[in-house]
Amino acid sequence: MSEIKDRLINGIIKENPTFVLMLGMCPTLAVTTSAINGLGMGLTTMVVLTLSNALISALRKIIPDRVRIPAFIVIIASFVTITQFLLQGFIPTLYEALGIYIPLIVVNCIILGRAESYASKSGVLPSIFDGIGMGLGFTAALTIIGAVRELLGAGKVFGFRVMPASFEPIRIFIMAPGAFFVLAMLTAGMNKIRLSMEARGKDASRIGSGGCVDMDCNNCAERGTCTHKFIDTDAVPGESLEEGALRREQENASDKDDKEETVNDETGKEDE
Repeated sequence: MSEIKDRLINGIIKENPTFVLMLGMCPTLAVTTSAINGLGMGLTTMVVLTLSNALISALRKIIPDRVRIPAFIVIIASFVTITQFLLQGFIPTLYEALGIYIPLIVVNCIILGRAESYASKSGVLPSIFDGIGMGLGFTAALTIIGAVRELLGAGKVFGFRVMPASFEPIRIFIMAPGAFFVLAMLTAGMNKIRLSMEARGKDASRIGSGGCVDMDCNNCAERGTCTHKFIDTDAVPGESLEEGALRREQENASDKDDKEETVNDETGKEDE
């Protein structure tokens, strides 16, 4: 169960195909003129990714290593063709909106990358959830980008007007430059969230090993009784953490100079 959870979290946050790995940029920039287009492209890719991962994992011991890449492409192309026919038959408006980018899923580096790096080396069930996790991460990214571009460029989200009638759409956001700008801003925000989560994880591990997250001994309620190994035993009352670090650095430099002078004095006495 933990492995399944790790696969899902990995695809959505830790190794998000769009915001972290920066894969699949062609459909990300071209299709996300609206939230519905981004959602449709993401779900289509997720279906192909999950099914191809499952089949490649099931056949991993049968496919010869020399021809694995062509075999992967044939499997992926088969699922893309089936998905394309289903979209054309049941959701023709989405099929027309996505256009050439549906068959281009065959060579999407996200799908080929997961097939080569994970599905061909792992069991069927973990590979399925790896495909779902990566697909959800890709779908979420495309939907968010599409929603932001549609909101700023047309005043709508999923086709529904959410901005007042007085709002003047910023047309550049539904053009190529707007796609790059929104992608950059959302990538920066995603990296901020991811780094803060990693920092919290390090803090938690430090607490478990007897460390102190805050390390601000002057303002700590447990000062004098704390047993944390990172405790600042020589903290000066009223001194901030930065001031304490600077003071200790100066003291260390002074101690180093004193040691050098002592060594020089001893050397001079020996010479005499």
